[in-house]
Amino acid sequence: MAWHFPTWWFKEHEKKGVTMRRIAFVLISAAATVVMAATAALADSPHFISADNSIDTSTGALVTSFKDAGLGTGTSSIAITLSATASATYQGVPKSFGPTALATPPTPFPVRHGATTGSLTLGPLGPGTFSCPSGQILFLDAVTYSNTIVADATGNSANSTPDPISATLHIRV
Repeated sequence: MAWHFPTWWFKEHEKKGVTMRRIAFVLISAAATVVMAATAALADSPHFISADNSIDTSTGALVTSFKDAGLGTGTSSIAITLSATASATYQGVPKSFGPTALATPPTPFPVRHGATTGSLTLGPLGPGTFSCPSGQILFLDAVTYSNTIVADATGNSANSTPDPISATLHIRV
């Protein structure tokens, strides 16, 4: 046998203009609001899942591949930047440059299902006004990048690895 509210309870509450439907609606609405707020809070928690450095041996540039998640499903794109401290050695008459801070401009990446992946390229540090004497050819011989950081427009950032990263090269400039 099922339990039922006493008849007097309904009569008492109907007198006050409160019905079971109204009570149920208020309780269900409150529960739905709590669940939706909790879901939104979990979805909008930006963080980098990965940020991996490599050096393009044909150019000497730093390439950082990343995955940024927790951006929320209402976001269609997000600007991401890469910054690093760079050094370079050029051959001709050996000359080193740096360390010098470099950074990419904010670059938009599409967001799908609250996440984005991509790569940003930075450098290499140029030779400035340095040039080789007559009959010599200028080559980029080595690069080093340190303090590599990817950051998104929410203020979320991550140190990219490995850091520092170096390469010995021989690229004609």
